[in-house]
Amino acid sequence: MLTLTLEILIAVFNLGTACHVVIHKRDPKSAAAWVILCLTVPLVGPILYWLLGVNRVRTRAEEWQEQGYWSQPSKSASPQPFDENNLEGLCHSAGTMAKIGNSVAKRPLVTGNSVQPLHNGDEAFPVMLEAIKSARKSIWLSTYIFETNALGKEFINALIDAANRIEQVNVLVDGFGECYSWPRAGGYFKNSNVKFARFLPLNSLSRGIHFNLRAHRKILVIDREIGFTGGMNIGGRHLVQDGRKNSCRDIHFQFKGPVVQHLETAFAEDWRFATGEKLPYDPQQSDPKRGPSICRGFSAGPNEDYEKLRWLILGAINSAEQSVKIMTPYFIPERPMIHALNLAVLRGVKVDLLLPAKSNLPFFSWASQAYHEELIRFGVDIHLQPPPFNHGKLLLVDDSYSLIGSANLDPRSLRLNFEFNVEIFCNETNQSLSRYFDELCTSSYTLDHGHFMDRRTSIKLRNGLIKLFSPYL
Repeated sequence: MLTLTLEILIAVFNLGTACHVVIHKRDPKSAAAWVILCLTVPLVGPILYWLLGVNRVRTRAEEWQEQGYWSQPSKSASPQPFDENNLEGLCHSAGTMAKIGNSVAKRPLVTGNSVQPLHNGDEAFPVMLEAIKSARKSIWLSTYIFETNALGKEFINALIDAANRIEQVNVLVDGFGECYSWPRAGGYFKNSNVKFARFLPLNSLSRGIHFNLRAHRKILVIDREIGFTGGMNIGGRHLVQDGRKNSCRDIHFQFKGPVVQHLETAFAEDWRFATGEKLPYDPQQSDPKRGPSICRGFSAGPNEDYEKLRWLILGAINSAEQSVKIMTPYFIPERPMIHALNLAVLRGVKVDLLLPAKSNLPFFSWASQAYHEELIRFGVDIHLQPPPFNHGKLLLVDDSYSLIGSANLDPRSLRLNFEFNVEIFCNETNQSLSRYFDELCTSSYTLDHGHFMDRRTSIKLRNGLIKLFSPYL
Protein backbone atom coordinates (compact mmCIF):
# COMPACT_ATOMS: atom_id res chain seq x y z
CA MET A 1 0.00 0.00 0.00
CA LEU A 2 2.82 2.38 0.91
CA THR A 3 4.62 1.59 -2.34
CA LEU A 4 1.47 2.31 -4.39
CA THR A 5 0.94 5.63 -2.61
CA LEU A 6 4.55 6.60 -3.23
CA GLU A 7 4.25 5.72 -6.93
CA ILE A 8 1.09 7.82 -7.24
CA LEU A 9 2.79 10.81 -5.56
CA ILE A 10 5.80 10.53 -7.86
CA ALA A 11 3.51 10.29 -10.91
CA VAL A 12 1.60 13.40 -9.80
CA PHE A 13 4.90 15.21 -9.19
CA ASN A 14 6.15 14.26 -12.66
CA LEU A 15 2.92 15.27 -14.38
CA GLY A 16 2.56 18.49 -12.38
CA THR A 17 6.12 19.51 -13.21
CA ALA A 18 5.54 18.78 -16.90
CA CYS A 19 2.45 21.02 -16.80
CA HIS A 20 4.49 23.81 -15.20
CA VAL A 21 7.00 23.48 -18.04
CA VAL A 22 4.30 23.74 -20.70
CA ILE A 23 2.75 26.83 -19.11
CA HIS A 24 5.92 28.81 -18.30
CA LYS A 25 8.62 27.88 -20.83
CA ARG A 26 8.56 30.20 -23.85
CA ASP A 27 11.07 28.31 -25.99
CA PRO A 28 9.30 25.22 -27.47
CA LYS A 29 12.59 23.32 -27.87
CA SER A 30 13.49 23.86 -24.23
CA ALA A 31 9.93 23.03 -23.13
CA ALA A 32 9.87 19.81 -25.15
CA ALA A 33 13.21 18.69 -23.73
CA TRP A 34 12.11 19.30 -20.13
CA VAL A 35 8.73 17.58 -20.64
CA ILE A 36 10.42 14.50 -22.10
CA LEU A 37 12.92 14.44 -19.22
CA CYS A 38 10.15 14.79 -16.60
CA LEU A 39 8.06 11.99 -18.08
CA THR A 40 10.85 9.55 -18.94
CA VAL A 41 13.09 9.96 -15.89
CA PRO A 42 10.67 9.92 -12.96
CA LEU A 43 11.54 12.02 -9.92
CA VAL A 44 15.07 12.84 -11.13
CA GLY A 45 13.86 14.77 -14.19
CA PRO A 46 11.44 17.01 -12.25
CA ILE A 47 14.03 17.63 -9.53
CA LEU A 48 16.55 18.76 -12.15
CA TYR A 49 13.93 21.06 -13.65
CA TRP A 50 13.15 22.76 -10.35
CA LEU A 51 16.87 23.15 -9.64
CA LEU A 52 18.07 24.29 -13.07
CA GLY A 53 15.10 25.05 -15.30
CA VAL A 54 13.22 27.69 -13.28
CA ASN A 55 14.38 31.29 -13.68
CA ARG A 56 14.49 32.29 -10.02
CA VAL A 57 16.67 35.28 -10.85
CA ARG A 58 13.91 37.02 -12.80
CA THR A 59 11.22 35.91 -10.35
CA ARG A 60 13.10 37.37 -7.38
CA ALA A 61 13.90 40.61 -9.19
CA GLU A 62 10.30 41.04 -10.32
CA GLU A 63 9.15 40.66 -6.69
CA TRP A 64 11.43 43.56 -5.73
CA GLN A 65 10.09 45.55 -8.69
CA GLU A 66 6.50 45.03 -7.49
CA GLN A 67 7.54 46.28 -4.05
CA GLY A 68 8.29 49.64 -5.68
CA TYR A 69 12.07 49.86 -5.32
CA TRP A 70 12.42 50.93 -8.95
CA SER A 71 10.14 53.29 -10.84
CA GLN A 72 7.02 52.17 -12.69
CA PRO A 73 7.24 48.62 -14.03
CA SER A 74 8.00 48.69 -17.72
CA LYS A 75 5.00 46.49 -18.46
CA SER A 76 2.92 49.59 -17.69
CA ALA A 77 5.04 51.86 -19.85
CA SER A 78 3.53 53.56 -22.88
CA PRO A 79 5.44 55.03 -25.81
CA GLN A 80 7.26 58.20 -24.80
CA PRO A 81 6.32 61.37 -26.72
CA PHE A 82 9.03 62.84 -28.92
CA ASP A 83 9.04 65.31 -31.78
CA GLU A 84 10.63 63.48 -34.71
CA ASN A 85 11.54 66.83 -36.25
CA ASN A 86 14.38 66.84 -33.70
CA LEU A 87 15.95 63.99 -35.68
CA GLU A 88 16.24 66.11 -38.81
CA GLY A 89 19.74 65.86 -40.25
CA LEU A 90 20.32 62.37 -38.83
CA CYS A 91 20.37 59.16 -40.85
CA HIS A 92 17.06 57.51 -41.79
CA SER A 93 17.57 54.56 -39.45
CA ALA A 94 17.75 56.91 -36.44
CA GLY A 95 13.98 57.47 -36.64
CA THR A 96 13.31 53.73 -36.48
CA MET A 97 15.60 53.27 -33.50
CA ALA A 98 14.02 56.23 -31.70
CA LYS A 99 10.58 54.63 -32.10
CA ILE A 100 11.81 51.33 -30.67
CA GLY A 101 13.33 53.07 -27.66
CA ASN A 102 10.21 55.17 -27.14
CA SER A 103 8.14 52.00 -26.92
CA VAL A 104 10.23 50.04 -24.41
CA ALA A 105 12.04 52.65 -22.29
CA LYS A 106 10.63 54.39 -19.24
CA ARG A 107 12.51 57.58 -20.01
CA PRO A 108 12.07 59.95 -22.96
CA LEU A 109 14.64 61.10 -25.47
CA VAL A 110 15.95 64.50 -24.39
CA THR A 111 17.67 67.10 -26.54
CA GLY A 112 20.47 69.54 -25.72
CA ASN A 113 23.18 67.30 -24.29
CA SER A 114 26.96 67.47 -24.56
CA VAL A 115 28.84 64.16 -24.78
CA GLN A 116 32.57 63.84 -24.16
CA PRO A 117 34.24 60.44 -24.68
CA LEU A 118 37.04 59.71 -22.20
CA HIS A 119 39.51 57.08 -23.33
CA ASN A 120 41.01 54.85 -20.65
CA GLY A 121 41.45 55.79 -17.03
CA ASP A 122 44.29 58.11 -18.02
CA GLU A 123 41.70 60.53 -19.46
CA ALA A 124 38.63 59.65 -17.40
CA PHE A 125 39.91 59.55 -13.81
CA PRO A 126 41.51 63.03 -13.68
CA VAL A 127 38.28 64.56 -15.00
CA MET A 128 36.16 62.59 -12.53
CA LEU A 129 38.42 63.45 -9.60
CA GLU A 130 38.38 67.15 -10.51
CA ALA A 131 34.57 67.05 -10.66
CA ILE A 132 34.46 65.45 -7.20
CA LYS A 133 36.85 68.04 -5.77
CA SER A 134 34.81 70.88 -7.32
CA ALA A 135 31.41 69.60 -6.17
CA ARG A 136 29.26 72.20 -4.43
CA LYS A 137 26.11 70.27 -3.44
CA SER A 138 26.08 66.52 -4.04
CA ILE A 139 28.06 63.52 -5.26
CA TRP A 140 26.39 60.22 -6.14
CA LEU A 141 28.73 57.38 -7.14
CA SER A 142 27.76 53.82 -8.10
CA THR A 143 30.26 51.21 -9.29
CA TYR A 144 30.58 47.46 -9.62
CA ILE A 145 34.24 47.28 -8.54
CA PHE A 146 35.96 49.80 -6.25
CA GLU A 147 39.62 48.88 -6.01
CA THR A 148 41.66 49.95 -3.00
CA ASN A 149 44.98 50.35 -4.82
CA ALA A 150 46.66 53.77 -5.13
CA LEU A 151 44.11 55.06 -7.66
CA GLY A 152 41.20 53.76 -5.62
CA LYS A 153 42.53 55.43 -2.49
CA GLU A 154 42.81 58.71 -4.39
CA PHE A 155 39.06 58.49 -5.07
CA ILE A 156 38.38 57.48 -1.46
CA ASN A 157 40.28 60.48 -0.09
CA ALA A 158 38.61 62.86 -2.56
CA LEU A 159 35.16 61.58 -1.54
CA ILE A 160 35.92 61.84 2.18
CA ASP A 161 37.24 65.39 1.74
CA ALA A 162 34.14 66.32 -0.24
CA ALA A 163 31.87 64.90 2.46
CA ASN A 164 33.51 67.24 4.97
CA ARG A 165 32.38 70.32 3.03
CA ILE A 166 29.07 69.31 1.32
CA GLU A 167 26.02 67.52 2.65
CA GLN A 168 25.38 64.71 0.16
CA VAL A 169 28.13 62.22 -0.72
CA ASN A 170 26.61 58.81 -1.41
CA VAL A 171 28.65 55.80 -2.58
CA LEU A 172 27.02 52.54 -3.69
CA VAL A 173 29.18 49.50 -4.49
CA ASP A 174 28.03 46.07 -5.57
CA GLY A 175 28.37 43.57 -2.74
CA PHE A 176 30.07 40.97 -4.93
CA GLY A 177 32.16 43.33 -7.04
CA GLU A 178 33.62 44.97 -3.92
CA CYS A 179 35.31 41.65 -3.10
CA TYR A 180 37.56 41.92 -6.17
CA SER A 181 39.85 44.14 -4.08
CA TRP A 182 41.09 43.62 -0.53
CA PRO A 183 40.78 45.28 1.88
CA ARG A 184 37.31 46.25 0.72
CA ALA A 185 36.51 49.87 -0.07
CA GLY A 186 33.70 50.12 2.47
CA GLY A 187 36.11 49.89 5.39
CA TYR A 188 37.86 53.10 4.35
CA PHE A 189 34.62 55.09 4.62
CA LYS A 190 33.92 54.11 8.22
CA ASN A 191 33.98 57.06 10.62
CA SER A 192 33.65 59.48 7.69
CA ASN A 193 30.75 61.61 6.51
CA VAL A 194 30.41 59.56 3.32
CA LYS A 195 27.17 57.57 3.17
CA PHE A 196 28.28 54.14 1.96
CA ALA A 197 26.07 51.20 1.00
CA ARG A 198 26.43 47.80 -0.65
CA PHE A 199 24.06 46.48 -3.31
CA LEU A 200 22.99 42.99 -2.19
CA PRO A 201 25.90 42.29 0.16
CA LEU A 202 26.96 38.65 0.35
CA ASN A 203 26.05 38.50 4.05
CA SER A 204 22.48 39.68 3.48
CA LEU A 205 20.02 37.40 5.27
CA SER A 206 16.83 39.32 4.51
CA ARG A 207 17.22 39.12 0.73
CA GLY A 208 19.44 36.07 0.48
CA ILE A 209 22.89 35.60 -1.00
CA HIS A 210 22.95 36.10 -4.78
CA PHE A 211 25.86 35.55 -7.15
CA ASN A 212 23.62 36.84 -9.92
CA LEU A 213 21.50 40.00 -9.70
CA ARG A 214 24.64 42.14 -9.53
CA ALA A 215 24.68 45.94 -9.92
CA HIS A 216 27.01 46.26 -12.90
CA ARG A 217 26.20 49.97 -13.42
CA LYS A 218 28.87 52.67 -13.33
CA ILE A 219 27.37 56.08 -12.55
CA LEU A 220 28.78 59.31 -11.13
CA VAL A 221 26.57 62.40 -10.80
CA ILE A 222 27.96 65.73 -9.56
CA ASP A 223 25.64 68.53 -8.40
CA ARG A 224 22.88 67.19 -10.69
CA GLU A 225 24.75 68.92 -13.53
CA ILE A 226 27.54 66.57 -14.65
CA GLY A 227 27.20 62.84 -15.20
CA PHE A 228 29.69 60.09 -15.98
CA THR A 229 28.87 56.58 -17.16
CA GLY A 230 30.34 53.86 -19.34
CA GLY A 231 32.38 50.73 -18.76
CA MET A 232 34.99 51.78 -16.21
CA ASN A 233 35.08 50.67 -12.61
CA ILE A 234 37.12 52.59 -10.05
CA GLY A 235 40.66 51.21 -10.08
CA GLY A 236 44.17 51.38 -11.42
CA ARG A 237 43.65 48.60 -13.95
CA HIS A 238 42.17 51.17 -16.36
CA LEU A 239 45.44 53.17 -16.45
CA VAL A 240 47.17 52.19 -19.69
CA GLN A 241 49.86 54.78 -20.36
CA ASP A 242 52.21 53.63 -17.62
CA GLY A 243 52.33 50.16 -19.19
CA ARG A 244 51.47 48.33 -15.99
CA LYS A 245 50.80 44.58 -16.13
CA ASN A 246 47.15 43.49 -16.50
CA SER A 247 45.99 46.99 -17.45
CA CYS A 248 42.93 47.25 -19.69
CA ARG A 249 41.62 49.75 -22.20
CA ASP A 250 38.14 51.17 -21.72
CA ILE A 251 35.94 54.10 -22.65
CA HIS A 252 33.85 56.29 -20.37
CA PHE A 253 31.66 59.31 -21.07
CA GLN A 254 30.95 62.68 -19.50
CA PHE A 255 27.44 64.07 -20.01
CA LYS A 256 26.03 67.52 -19.41
CA GLY A 257 22.42 68.50 -20.03
CA PRO A 258 18.99 66.96 -19.41
CA VAL A 259 20.15 63.34 -19.75
CA VAL A 260 22.00 63.71 -16.43
CA GLN A 261 18.55 63.35 -14.83
CA HIS A 262 18.40 59.79 -16.19
CA LEU A 263 21.69 58.88 -14.49
CA GLU A 264 20.45 60.52 -11.32
CA THR A 265 17.16 58.61 -11.34
CA ALA A 266 18.94 55.29 -11.89
CA PHE A 267 21.24 55.92 -8.93
CA ALA A 268 18.40 57.08 -6.66
CA GLU A 269 16.36 53.94 -7.42
CA ASP A 270 19.30 51.64 -6.68
CA TRP A 271 20.12 53.57 -3.50
CA ARG A 272 16.55 53.18 -2.28
CA PHE A 273 16.69 49.44 -2.98
CA ALA A 274 19.98 49.06 -1.12
CA THR A 275 19.20 51.29 1.88
CA GLY A 276 15.45 52.00 1.94
CA GLU A 277 16.25 55.74 1.84
CA LYS A 278 14.59 58.05 -0.67
CA LEU A 279 17.08 60.62 -1.87
CA PRO A 280 15.84 64.21 -2.21
CA TYR A 281 15.64 64.97 -5.92
CA ASP A 282 13.08 66.00 -8.51
CA PRO A 283 13.21 63.77 -11.63
CA GLN A 284 11.08 66.32 -13.51
CA GLN A 285 13.46 69.22 -12.94
CA SER A 286 14.54 70.74 -16.25
CA ASP A 287 18.28 71.04 -16.86
CA PRO A 288 19.72 73.65 -19.22
CA LYS A 289 20.69 72.54 -22.71
CA ARG A 290 24.43 72.03 -23.10
CA GLY A 291 25.03 70.56 -26.56
CA PRO A 292 23.67 69.07 -29.80
CA SER A 293 23.19 65.41 -28.78
CA ILE A 294 19.82 63.71 -28.31
CA CYS A 295 20.14 61.11 -25.56
CA ARG A 296 18.23 58.63 -23.48
CA GLY A 297 19.58 56.81 -20.45
CA PHE A 298 17.93 53.53 -19.59
CA SER A 299 18.26 50.97 -16.85
CA ALA A 300 17.99 47.29 -17.72
CA GLY A 301 17.81 44.25 -15.50
CA PRO A 302 15.90 41.12 -14.55
CA ASN A 303 13.34 43.24 -12.70
CA GLU A 304 12.00 44.51 -16.02
CA ASP A 305 9.07 42.80 -17.73
CA TYR A 306 10.50 43.79 -21.12
CA GLU A 307 13.98 42.55 -22.02
CA LYS A 308 14.61 46.09 -23.21
CA LEU A 309 18.36 45.89 -23.67
CA ARG A 310 18.08 42.85 -25.94
CA TRP A 311 15.24 44.49 -27.88
CA LEU A 312 17.14 47.74 -28.37
CA ILE A 313 20.27 45.98 -29.59
CA LEU A 314 18.37 43.73 -31.99
CA GLY A 315 16.30 46.68 -33.17
CA ALA A 316 19.42 48.73 -33.86
CA ILE A 317 21.06 45.92 -35.84
CA ASN A 318 17.89 45.24 -37.82
CA SER A 319 17.46 48.97 -38.57
CA ALA A 320 20.99 49.44 -39.91
CA GLU A 321 21.29 50.51 -43.55
CA GLN A 322 25.04 51.02 -43.96
CA SER A 323 27.15 49.79 -41.06
CA VAL A 324 27.14 48.10 -37.67
CA LYS A 325 30.22 48.39 -35.45
CA ILE A 326 30.33 46.43 -32.20
CA MET A 327 33.06 46.54 -29.56
CA THR A 328 32.63 44.34 -26.49
CA PRO A 329 34.99 42.50 -24.14
CA TYR A 330 32.67 39.49 -23.76
CA PHE A 331 30.75 38.25 -26.79
CA ILE A 332 28.48 35.24 -26.23
CA PRO A 333 25.55 35.90 -28.59
CA GLU A 334 22.14 34.29 -28.46
CA ARG A 335 20.65 32.87 -31.65
CA PRO A 336 18.48 35.95 -32.42
CA MET A 337 21.58 38.17 -32.34
CA ILE A 338 23.52 35.82 -34.62
CA HIS A 339 20.60 35.83 -37.05
CA ALA A 340 20.35 39.63 -36.91
CA LEU A 341 24.06 40.10 -37.65
CA ASN A 342 24.03 37.60 -40.51
CA LEU A 343 20.86 39.09 -42.00
CA ALA A 344 22.39 42.56 -41.81
CA VAL A 345 25.30 41.35 -43.96
CA LEU A 346 22.87 39.76 -46.43
CA ARG A 347 21.11 43.16 -46.70
CA GLY A 348 24.41 44.75 -47.71
CA VAL A 349 25.27 46.23 -44.31
CA LYS A 350 28.96 46.16 -43.33
CA VAL A 351 29.25 44.48 -39.94
CA ASP A 352 32.45 44.76 -37.89
CA LEU A 353 32.99 43.05 -34.54
CA LEU A 354 35.98 44.11 -32.41
CA LEU A 355 36.97 41.68 -29.64
CA PRO A 356 40.04 41.18 -27.42
CA ALA A 357 42.55 38.70 -28.82
CA LYS A 358 43.19 37.51 -25.27
CA SER A 359 40.46 37.70 -22.65
CA ASN A 360 41.01 38.15 -18.94
CA LEU A 361 38.49 35.30 -18.53
CA PRO A 362 39.59 32.39 -20.76
CA PHE A 363 36.27 30.51 -20.49
CA PHE A 364 34.45 33.47 -22.01
CA SER A 365 36.95 33.61 -24.84
CA TRP A 366 36.61 29.89 -25.59
CA ALA A 367 32.82 30.06 -25.65
CA SER A 368 32.95 33.14 -27.88
CA GLN A 369 35.27 31.45 -30.37
CA ALA A 370 32.69 28.73 -30.93
CA TYR A 371 30.41 31.32 -32.58
CA HIS A 372 33.00 33.00 -34.81
CA GLU A 373 33.04 30.59 -37.74
CA GLU A 374 29.32 30.92 -38.49
CA LEU A 375 29.49 34.71 -38.45
CA ILE A 376 32.57 34.86 -40.66
CA ARG A 377 30.99 32.45 -43.15
CA PHE A 378 28.16 34.95 -43.67
CA GLY A 379 30.55 37.90 -44.02
CA VAL A 380 30.85 39.46 -40.55
CA ASP A 381 34.36 40.92 -40.11
CA ILE A 382 35.78 39.88 -36.73
CA HIS A 383 38.84 41.82 -35.55
CA LEU A 384 40.94 40.57 -32.62
CA GLN A 385 42.71 43.32 -30.75
CA PRO A 386 46.11 42.58 -29.15
CA PRO A 387 46.80 43.42 -25.47
CA PRO A 388 46.17 45.34 -23.36
CA PHE A 389 42.73 43.82 -22.85
CA ASN A 390 39.94 46.08 -24.13
CA HIS A 391 37.03 46.33 -21.67
CA GLY A 392 35.13 48.97 -23.68
CA LYS A 393 31.56 48.60 -24.97
CA LEU A 394 30.20 50.33 -28.09
CA LEU A 395 27.43 49.76 -30.62
CA LEU A 396 27.55 52.16 -33.58
CA VAL A 397 24.90 52.06 -36.31
CA ASP A 398 25.17 54.02 -39.56
CA ASP A 399 26.20 57.68 -39.12
CA SER A 400 24.03 58.84 -36.23
CA TYR A 401 23.34 56.21 -33.54
CA SER A 402 25.60 55.17 -30.67
CA LEU A 403 24.82 52.91 -27.72
CA ILE A 404 27.25 53.10 -24.79
CA GLY A 405 27.24 51.93 -21.19
CA SER A 406 28.01 49.06 -18.85
CA ALA A 407 26.45 46.10 -20.67
CA ASN A 408 28.44 43.39 -22.41
CA LEU A 409 26.96 41.21 -25.15
CA ASP A 410 26.62 38.08 -23.05
CA PRO A 411 23.80 36.33 -21.16
CA ARG A 412 24.89 37.76 -17.81
CA SER A 413 24.50 41.38 -18.93
CA LEU A 414 21.39 40.71 -20.99
CA ARG A 415 19.53 38.60 -18.40
CA LEU A 416 21.12 38.56 -14.94
CA ASN A 417 22.76 41.91 -14.13
CA PHE A 418 21.46 45.41 -13.51
CA GLU A 419 22.95 47.58 -16.27
CA PHE A 420 22.83 51.22 -17.36
CA ASN A 421 23.28 52.38 -20.95
CA VAL A 422 22.74 55.55 -22.95
CA GLU A 423 21.44 55.95 -26.50
CA ILE A 424 23.08 58.85 -28.33
CA PHE A 425 21.61 60.30 -31.53
CA CYS A 426 24.30 62.60 -32.90
CA ASN A 427 26.33 62.65 -36.11
CA GLU A 428 29.34 64.27 -34.46
CA THR A 429 29.55 61.77 -31.59
CA ASN A 430 29.00 58.78 -33.89
CA GLN A 431 31.74 59.91 -36.28
CA SER A 432 34.19 60.50 -33.42
CA LEU A 433 33.53 57.05 -31.99
CA SER A 434 33.69 55.48 -35.46
CA ARG A 435 37.16 56.94 -35.99
CA TYR A 436 38.24 55.54 -32.63
CA PHE A 437 36.76 52.14 -33.55
CA ASP A 438 38.46 52.11 -36.96
CA GLU A 439 41.84 53.01 -35.42
CA LEU A 440 41.55 50.04 -33.06
CA CYS A 441 40.64 47.76 -35.98
CA THR A 442 43.73 48.94 -37.85
CA SER A 443 45.94 47.68 -35.02
CA SER A 444 44.04 44.38 -34.84
CA TYR A 445 44.09 41.31 -37.07
CA THR A 446 41.01 40.11 -38.95
CA LEU A 447 39.93 36.48 -38.87
CA ASP A 448 39.22 34.60 -42.09
CA HIS A 449 37.74 31.19 -42.84
CA GLY A 450 41.21 29.65 -43.17
CA HIS A 451 41.80 30.37 -39.49
CA PHE A 452 39.13 27.81 -38.60
CA MET A 453 40.23 25.28 -41.20
CA ASP A 454 43.65 25.17 -39.53
CA ARG A 455 42.30 24.96 -35.98
CA ARG A 456 43.08 21.72 -34.14
CA THR A 457 40.21 19.36 -33.35
CA SER A 458 41.07 19.52 -29.63
CA ILE A 459 40.51 23.30 -29.62
CA LYS A 460 37.21 22.94 -31.48
CA LEU A 461 36.11 20.32 -28.95
CA ARG A 462 37.13 22.53 -26.02
CA ASN A 463 35.27 25.55 -27.41
CA GLY A 464 32.20 23.50 -28.24
CA LEU A 465 32.02 22.03 -24.74
CA ILE A 466 32.34 25.44 -23.07
CA LYS A 467 29.71 26.78 -25.48
CA LEU A 468 27.20 24.33 -23.96
CA PHE A 469 27.49 26.25 -20.69
CA SER A 470 27.47 29.73 -22.26
CA PRO A 471 24.03 30.66 -20.83
CA TYR A 472 25.50 30.30 -17.34
CA LEU A 473 28.87 32.09 -17.79
